[in-house]
Amino acid sequence: MMGDRDFRNILHNAIGSIGKELDIEIDSKDFQTIHLHEVVQCLRRSYYDRIEPNEIERRGFNELLSGLLRKLQYGSEPKEFAIDEIKLKGQVDMIIDDSILLFRSAIDELENPIANDILYLNACMWIYDKVDGAIVYIAGDRKETTFTLTRNKKMFEEVIRRVRVLNDLLKEQKTPILEPSSDCSNCQYYERCFMKRKNTKQISLLGILGIDKTV
Repeated sequence: MMGDRDFRNILHNAIGSIGKELDIEIDSKDFQTIHLHEVVQCLRRSYYDRIEPNEIERRGFNELLSGLLRKLQYGSEPKEFAIDEIKLKGQVDMIIDDSILLFRSAIDELENPIANDILYLNACMWIYDKVDGAIVYIAGDRKETTFTLTRNKKMFEEVIRRVRVLNDLLKEQKTPILEPSSDCSNCQYYERCFMKRKNTKQISLLGILGIDKTV
């Protein structure tokens, strides 16, 4: 016994507090400054984050990896890229030997990098004027998987297009279209886009049929 204190709740609150300290600060009313992570993820999610936000639930310290690294001496300073009158603002985790490094947590070893991370890394190479970089995924068993990338102009042009779209929608107060992906199930805005979540109990099919599982 460790007493009557709810240590699970204490840990949850600690993770939430640290996460808030590490989050990139965004002026929700400054529509002329768009942050890179806003356009490589679902635009609808980024729109809600500014207009009508819900707090995100953090599930573990591994989700804080990138933010912690940015606070260390290797973390780069945020940098801006001008797109007409709009400023695209990005920040990388490390710059070593003229190469950009991003660090991300992962549940298991990945065979391919996550699409959002590729867009983010490629855009950072243009923002910081670097020609190559790498994404390092660190799994729960401390195994590392690294993917390297050489910057691609067409991929960056797609990011620029999304910057202009988000800027226009924010100014016009229009909700972006749905961008369904595997991230939707864990999004804090899931119920706004799809249907209300239900807390369901596990039901044994064998029990319903009256079959003894011990047989």
